[in-house]
Amino acid sequence: MIARRAPLALGTATIAAFFAAAHAWTLAPNPYPVLGTQRAIWTVLFVSLVLLGSYASGLPELPTSRQGAITAALGSVAVGLLGVSFVQLLLGSPLLPRVVLGGVSAAFVPWALLTWHAESDRARRSSIRALFVGNEQEFAELQSDLAGELVPVDLIGRELFDESFSEKVRDTGADMLVLDMASLANPAIVAEVSNLHREGIRVRTVSLFAEEFLGKIPIADLERMSLLFDIGELHRATYVRWKRVADVGIGALVLIVLAPAALLVLLGNKFGNPGPLLYRQPRVGKDGEVFQILKFRSMRQDDSAETTWTTSDDPRITPFGSFLRRSHLDELPQAWNILTGDLSIVGPRPEQPHYVETLSEKIPFYDVRHLVRPGLTGWAQVKYPYGADEVDAREKLQFDLYYLRRQALRLDVQILIRTVRTVVGRTGR
Repeated sequence: MIARRAPLALGTATIAAFFAAAHAWTLAPNPYPVLGTQRAIWTVLFVSLVLLGSYASGLPELPTSRQGAITAALGSVAVGLLGVSFVQLLLGSPLLPRVVLGGVSAAFVPWALLTWHAESDRARRSSIRALFVGNEQEFAELQSDLAGELVPVDLIGRELFDESFSEKVRDTGADMLVLDMASLANPAIVAEVSNLHREGIRVRTVSLFAEEFLGKIPIADLERMSLLFDIGELHRATYVRWKRVADVGIGALVLIVLAPAALLVLLGNKFGNPGPLLYRQPRVGKDGEVFQILKFRSMRQDDSAETTWTTSDDPRITPFGSFLRRSHLDELPQAWNILTGDLSIVGPRPEQPHYVETLSEKIPFYDVRHLVRPGLTGWAQVKYPYGADEVDAREKLQFDLYYLRRQALRLDVQILIRTVRTVVGRTGR
């Protein structure tokens, strides 16, 4: 991950150094040492903000098109310019010469586009050629899952087992075999695959493949014993303490932002969504305990009970409430739930008790997600689009199980960064 972004970071720093030196030595009325003034510090700050914006937007590896890469680069430049402008406004004096701000901003976009092209080419060259061995339905599901993911895998086809199985696998040039449960239970297939494995072809079960490349654990391949893995919140005391410190710190910061936001929402409610400012709803938390989640109300007052799944075009949502959901402002009051310990910043999203009761009866292992504190955002939220039925709940549970298995501060930070990308990149519900 760091190696992928190193060219973008080093190139941006070099560009900034060039324009800073050009201004200091040739363009300024009086030449000055580049490192001898506070301008060097502000230049580093500007470059850091631009790179922070690029990281949040996913450069250079995430954009899927040239236009997407250009948009991400322009957004990154905007983050840097707005950040420096805000500091200049507070201090009442210019921090950097225009040639540095303008030069870096102009040169960053083509450099970001160049690194995006290089990363796209590298990803294509290093793509794994995977061959599926198993039933057609699972193959189709895996194809569908991979279609929406930026992963270094090319699922080149499906192969049936027969006497010429090994020869056909070699002819395809496959780097990896993906076996379903039925194939694993067939001794003849396992024997042939073992020989291919000795030749350097990698082998994965569907479950391991999904965990490695899709970030989820398929429910169909699970057994109770396979859930007996360490969970950060249950088995690592240091992780628990640091996560709680982060929760309290971020929750307190959000509450500070909440004060002026609450005033704006109050005014918006008065004219576009008459009724109470806050909406309380029971949700199931850690160990199955029920708590009251807080939100800015986005539905008509009489319809706020939400006894059915909420959809993107739900008629109960008011026009102002739609704005709150798209901007995610309706979620801000949950900072109080975080401070009280009902919620964490990152964790499985809590559901209403009656949904939990229904889903626990219909979906295997659904209750496992209640082993940890639920979150404001989570792995399922950043990996899967908004869910509004039992099928979506089943799909999201597979991502929740992956989170429980991999729970760590590093993954929590990754989820927070992806959440920023999600909020900036598309509308909410």
